[in-house]
Amino acid sequence: MSERQLLAMVIFLVALVTGLGLFWHPDLPESPLPAVANPVAPSATAPGGGDFTLQSADGPVALADFRGKAVLLFFGYTYCPDICPTALSTVATALNQLSAEELADVAVIFVSVDPKRDTPARLKEYVAFFHPAIVGVTGSPEAVAEIARRYGVFYAEQKAATAGGGYVVDHSADTYVIGRDGRLRGALPHGAMPEQVAAEIHKILTSP
Repeated sequence: MSERQLLAMVIFLVALVTGLGLFWHPDLPESPLPAVANPVAPSATAPGGGDFTLQSADGPVALADFRGKAVLLFFGYTYCPDICPTALSTVATALNQLSAEELADVAVIFVSVDPKRDTPARLKEYVAFFHPAIVGVTGSPEAVAEIARRYGVFYAEQKAATAGGGYVVDHSADTYVIGRDGRLRGALPHGAMPEQVAAEIHKILTSP
């Protein structure tokens, strides 16, 4: 066999092995999809928001308690690995851009959609890491689900792929903006910059 023929055979074998690696995928047993426990879907109509009362470590907290202030409302949970810490850090940075007078007219409510694990005491400790203006609240599963639907929030437990059999909670990631009159004005998407959050707060504070 000539050197040219040998070289051609080597090239062919290399190409064959590469092709098998790229295009051949043996049938493997499918991993079961994670189970969804008690999903909460938003109402089919446009979210209307509205007043609610939930429990904090310092007692009941009602949205009406903050009438006359700009309110940011976020639904999440303390065991959230990424979305909630990112959102709350963004909000905290935005709050730090306000003057003391402006900050006095702003409230932030963090509603836990995981009341089985998030006690009011745990929520108080969690939100304190981000900013003192944030209050953490939760309630019965039924109460939280009813409020979430009114604000167009989705959430559902998903079994975690761990040996401990724990779970995570998939949930909406918007930050809801509520005016001084207690009415829902809109929502900021996850990933909004602190400057955008601060701008929305300024709109509420300067609106008639």
